[in-house]
Amino acid sequence: MGSGLDRRSFLLVAGLLGLAACGSDTGRGGAADGTLRHWYHAYGEDGVQDAVRRYAAGYPNGKVEVQWNPGDYDSKIVTALQNSAVPDVFEAQVKVDWVRQKQVVPLDDLLGDARDDFVRTLLDSQTVDGRLYGIPQAIDTQVLFYRPSLLRQAGVTPPTTVDALLDAAERLTAGKVRGLFAGNDGGVGVLTGPLLWSAGLDFLSADGTAPGFDDPRAAAVFGKLRELNQGGGLLLGAPTDWADPGAFVDGLVAMQWTGLWNLPKITAAHGDDVGVLPFPRLDATGAVSVPVGAYSAMVNARSADVEAAKAYVKWLWVEQTDHQTEFATAFGAHLPARRGLAERAERLGSGPGREVVGFVTDSGRIAAPARWSARANTALSDAVSRIARQGADAKEELTAALDVARAEIARLDR
Repeated sequence: MGSGLDRRSFLLVAGLLGLAACGSDTGRGGAADGTLRHWYHAYGEDGVQDAVRRYAAGYPNGKVEVQWNPGDYDSKIVTALQNSAVPDVFEAQVKVDWVRQKQVVPLDDLLGDARDDFVRTLLDSQTVDGRLYGIPQAIDTQVLFYRPSLLRQAGVTPPTTVDALLDAAERLTAGKVRGLFAGNDGGVGVLTGPLLWSAGLDFLSADGTAPGFDDPRAAAVFGKLRELNQGGGLLLGAPTDWADPGAFVDGLVAMQWTGLWNLPKITAAHGDDVGVLPFPRLDATGAVSVPVGAYSAMVNARSADVEAAKAYVKWLWVEQTDHQTEFATAFGAHLPARRGLAERAERLGSGPGREVVGFVTDSGRIAAPARWSARANTALSDAVSRIARQGADAKEELTAALDVARAEIARLDR
């Protein structure tokens, strides 16, 4: 929600690879004063903040205060985990460093009989060294939205290869309309993973013991992103970034890479003139893909009452299936993290939504593996940015990023 749409899936998703707050946080207290502090990032969909505040108010076993966090939420969480007992509970994607530094606690004992109802791939993505550290809240994914009418007018077929995507971006550019928007950074932030997958590569090797992009095809595919940035078909400097559908809704582009969570706003603006595609393959040996991610509820190991925090997480994200269904389906287009709730996702029962369910089922890829460290990610992202935006030599840049990734893998394995 607000970062990517991945959550519902009807029974098909079983095949997926398988503010003001209620009270403001002062940094004092915590569970020691009988109050649990629960942090969320600032979701973009209307109604989410009110809903999570209502859930907290309904907790029967104690007081819970919700803090809504606009801005750089990820950095704020990193800082908080290093220094504070607040928040007691927070949403994030599990990072191996947090586990190794004992900043979060295992939550395996919370699932009980519900374990098999959660999409297995999601649980695996929140697992480090065989222990589960996050309870998935919902699934998000990103897809390529396009206007079929504009493609027909330009004589463009929906692109199924990276070269076809580049060609379509150029041919769909006319007047004030650009062909494609993938973020104001030229697609570096959201297309790095899909580009790797399009070439049959990944961030990490299958066993997680080596970088997954030590291959000449990585330089070739990131060279395609440079071509896209150097061409005239890419929108840059949009009023909002890729996670918001504004550029597509307002007719600034014919295609936009964005989250499925924006489907209601997009269909409200363009009706039936909406198509969706996975990210295309590089060539015959590559693969189409959509990124799959899920914020999970986690417990701060510094909480003044870890057991109270765990009990609240179990109540909200394991026992309260009505809350879970509403959270995943009522405010945007997401997939429930649990197969048993998937039938309630009426919004994805037909049209583009149903197509995306198929993309997730057939071609979903975990966007942020727990063992892919922040330092390795920054090194690769910086390299891709210099390749795409500055024309730097792809082979040299990726060699440096590989050195960082190898060092990070070795550090984590010590």
